[in-house]
Amino acid sequence: MKYSPALLEARLIKRYKRFLADVKLSDGSETTIHCPNTGSMRNCAPEGARVWFSESSNAKRKYPFTWELVEVDKRFKVGVNTGRANALVAEAIADDIIVPLRGYGKTQAEVKYGNENSRIDFLLSEHPQKPEELCYVEVKSVTLGVGQGVGEFPDAVSSRGAKHLRELIQMKEQGHRAVLLYCVQHEGIERVRPAYEIDSAYAALLQQAYDSGVEIYAYRARISAQEIRLHDALPFSFES
Repeated sequence: MKYSPALLEARLIKRYKRFLADVKLSDGSETTIHCPNTGSMRNCAPEGARVWFSESSNAKRKYPFTWELVEVDKRFKVGVNTGRANALVAEAIADDIIVPLRGYGKTQAEVKYGNENSRIDFLLSEHPQKPEELCYVEVKSVTLGVGQGVGEFPDAVSSRGAKHLRELIQMKEQGHRAVLLYCVQHEGIERVRPAYEIDSAYAALLQQAYDSGVEIYAYRARISAQEIRLHDALPFSFES
């Protein structure tokens, strides 16, 4: 996924009210940008960090700029726009990057399913070797790096994430394929695990989902100020 038009660079002053951030531009002026991340952004919003943002051509937007990237530890780029995750995964599925999801002839997005009024991120079908198989794919964006190459999810208590796990378990029980895909938008993350200290209930339910047959995968993005693209598989484990 290429950024078009090109991203603009600034320095982060602070993030506040969840959806806003103030930044300082190269000419010394300051502006407010939209922060498209509903999580805590733990370890992803250090004051003074380099940030990159996109500009919308929609004249009706109150804040035309959207925060896309941040540099952490003065070397790793992190994609903080969680709204990009599904587009990254869709692109990777189409390009056969995600090996466990290869071969399906049809991909549908945002399909209603389950008992809790949910929408699955992607419903895959029409596999030539398994024509009757339905594959439900739920995508979660991982941006929380906790050091030593470890990434965790979630970065805040996630009742929505728990709901999606229950729905995946139900799909598996009905005989379908159910997949949880962690989209890692952090260059410094080398492996992924549950965030036990942040949301122990989610971690326990994730273990239950895995034990019931829900498949768990993690893929990391290559990130630059010009483009972001899922590229390599990362290990996932329940080890704390």
